[in-house]
Amino acid sequence: MTVLPDLPDDADLLLLDRQICFSLNAASRAFGGVYRVLLKDLGLTYPQYLVMLVLWEHGELPVKRIGEHLRLDSGTLSPLLKRLEAAGLVRRERSSEDERSVTVSLTEEGSAMRERAGRVPRRLLVATGLPVEELAALRALLDQLTLALDAAVPEIAAEG
Repeated sequence: MTVLPDLPDDADLLLLDRQICFSLNAASRAFGGVYRVLLKDLGLTYPQYLVMLVLWEHGELPVKRIGEHLRLDSGTLSPLLKRLEAAGLVRRERSSEDERSVTVSLTEEGSAMRERAGRVPRRLLVATGLPVEELAALRALLDQLTLALDAAVPEIAAEG
C-alpha cells in the first residue's frame, strides 16, 4: 500500500472532522432528505427512483444488469422491484431461455412517469446552491474515488 507524505500523526487522523467517509455520509443523508421531499409527489423512494432512472435510460433489462448499474445485489433489488411492480410502474418476467433470469420493463404508467420526474434533477441542482460546473467536477472526483477504492479492496484484504 502506498504511504502518502505529509500526513498528520495517527491521533489527528482519528478526528471525526478528518474522515472523508463521514463527510460523504453526511452529504448522502442530506441528499436523502431533499430527495424524500422531491419524490413524494411521484410516490417513489430514492432507491426506487434510481431503478426508474436506469430503466428510463436503458429500457428493458435483466435484474442482474440493473443491479450492476446501481451497485446493488439481487437481495436488495428484488423487494424494490416487487414494490414498483405492485405500484404498476414495472413488469417482471422470467426469461424463457433461462428460468433463473428475470427481465424488468416499464409499464405504460412507468414510462409516463418520466416526464413528471424531469423536474426532480433541476430542483435538486437548485437545492445544492452550487454551479453546474462544480457539481460536474465533484461527480468526476467521486467517480475517481470510487474506482480507486474498488481497486484498493483486494490489496487491503491481502494485507490482512
